[in-house]
Amino acid sequence: MVTIAVDAMGGDHAPKSEVEGAIRAVGHLPVSVILVGQEQILRSELSAHTGWEKLPISIHHASEVVTMEDSAGKALRNKKDSSIRVALRLARDGQAQGVVSAGNTGAVMALAKTVCGMVPGVDRPALASVFPTVKGKPAVMLDVGANVDVSGEMLAQFAMMGELYSRLIFHTEKPRVGLLSIGEEEHKGNELTKSATPLLKKLPLNFIGNVEGRDLFTGLADVIVCDGFTGNVALKVSEGLVDVVKHLLQESLKASLSGKIGYLLSRSAFANFKKRVDYSEFGGAPLLGVKGCTIICHGRSNANAIKNAIRVAAEFADSGLNERLAHGLAHSQAGRIAASAD
Repeated sequence: MVTIAVDAMGGDHAPKSEVEGAIRAVGHLPVSVILVGQEQILRSELSAHTGWEKLPISIHHASEVVTMEDSAGKALRNKKDSSIRVALRLARDGQAQGVVSAGNTGAVMALAKTVCGMVPGVDRPALASVFPTVKGKPAVMLDVGANVDVSGEMLAQFAMMGELYSRLIFHTEKPRVGLLSIGEEEHKGNELTKSATPLLKKLPLNFIGNVEGRDLFTGLADVIVCDGFTGNVALKVSEGLVDVVKHLLQESLKASLSGKIGYLLSRSAFANFKKRVDYSEFGGAPLLGVKGCTIICHGRSNANAIKNAIRVAAEFADSGLNERLAHGLAHSQAGRIAASAD
């Protein structure tokens, strides 16, 4: 059974969402959960759930909490017993196989790099987010916020990490990798995309060239690579658009419904639509490139999002992704060195 450490104090609705999400997870998945945080508060929240003592859930006390207002530097220097740091220590020391946090993203990333270390061959970690597509299979985009400024070499590393993640987690055969740009033509884009293209072409990937913003949802590419600034803007725009579409669709259905049968059919269709675009169904975003498994969730994550983030963490831990990533990067680097020598 895989054990996942959950930072139970980090999210906007902590610890309620984290506790309820953990209970849902152990009820549906072959996992155990360590809730990390202030013990008295967690026991009080757990007491609202009858019979939780019989579940594979334990508490590991951490006296401090990293808030959303704390800088990553403050979290590193001043909060040595924060719930985020303690959860990462449990993973580093082998007491857990993965970490889930809906806390301060910058702090989680900084602490994961410091506590767990980096996968050999990776310069910087990348956050990988999942987007629903019209073809049914999700698309993976990275980076969505870990690195504002990157190089072409880093984008090449992101591509390899994203391709492997798509294959191992979503079972995509030969994932199509695209580079996010302002046009499909190779000459379009900025200096970053132009410098990344020749590097991506040399990798043992199914690189399909430039893709545009609309291709996040068309299913043209299974993996889309970009810098963290562009990726985060795209992610937030998409989240806002989904909320607007859901609201407008619901309003239109209410205004046009006539008769009970039509109402029930429309409700069913709307519920299915919400499930397909709901971020909570995809869990959190894995921080690729750090040792171990760290899943970062949306700050406003509900219990369903936490449950699915635990599921993603368990799948990640079972996949051996980091070991295969280190091997793939080493092989790619050796190939580039040999090519340059020739």
